[in-house]
Amino acid sequence: MGRFHRHDDRTEHQHDDATDHRDDRAGNRPHGGDHGDHSGYATGPERVTVLERIFSENDRAAATNRAQFDARGVRCVNLMSSPGAGKTTLLVHTLRHLDRLGVRVGVVEGDIETSIDADRLTGLGAQVALLNTGDGFGGECHLDAPMVARALGHLDLDVLDLVLVENVGNLVCPAEFDVGAHDSVMVYAITEGEEKPLKYPVMFRSVAVVLVNKMDLLPHLDFDLDLFRRNVEQVNPAARMIEVSARTGEGLGAWHEWLTAPDAPPSRQPH
Repeated sequence: MGRFHRHDDRTEHQHDDATDHRDDRAGNRPHGGDHGDHSGYATGPERVTVLERIFSENDRAAATNRAQFDARGVRCVNLMSSPGAGKTTLLVHTLRHLDRLGVRVGVVEGDIETSIDADRLTGLGAQVALLNTGDGFGGECHLDAPMVARALGHLDLDVLDLVLVENVGNLVCPAEFDVGAHDSVMVYAITEGEEKPLKYPVMFRSVAVVLVNKMDLLPHLDFDLDLFRRNVEQVNPAARMIEVSARTGEGLGAWHEWLTAPDAPPSRQPH
């Protein structure tokens, strides 16, 4: 059976089994394998048509989400990472900082199951909307635009300045689905090794910023920071890398500065 693959330029096509991308040099498994309802049961050209329709419908929903943000002058940033890279810990620090600044924040918290991360973010001055993809979404390994649209119904966008989407932990699928954000950011833990930009290039190419997290562990790890930087630059020369420790707070000032930059899209109009 042929397999469907979506490229960085958002074009899609099918490969036969001789070119199964699970074995390609990038290390990225093609989307549409074992992803709940998105896998479907059609084969060959029918399956390609189904998946093309899914991506097209998602892109339309993403455009609608972005239009909602733009109409209200709200900036949206999509945070992605592998599981355990430190997104939620980073968000705890970030929400506390933004609350002190008076920035009004909403969070779309994505997980397959449980409210553990959403509970950690409650009481930090932000509106929090939880999305469990195991609840009616087939246990998806990513958030997509229709899911985020549903979550936005639980946020009062009229009183917000910023929406942060904490995507499901995964180094592949979240990068393939536009959720309507203005920017995407990756949280990358140095415990993951230096080679991941080369093995998962779609994720690294999709982001404006790579937050290199857990820098407090650098003296205890055999991690070549210079090699990691070269690997990121090879796949995404435009990406900004910010070295941080969500545990100690090291480097978070540069992240907060980027997040709240006056010229960040969209320009804020007074309420």
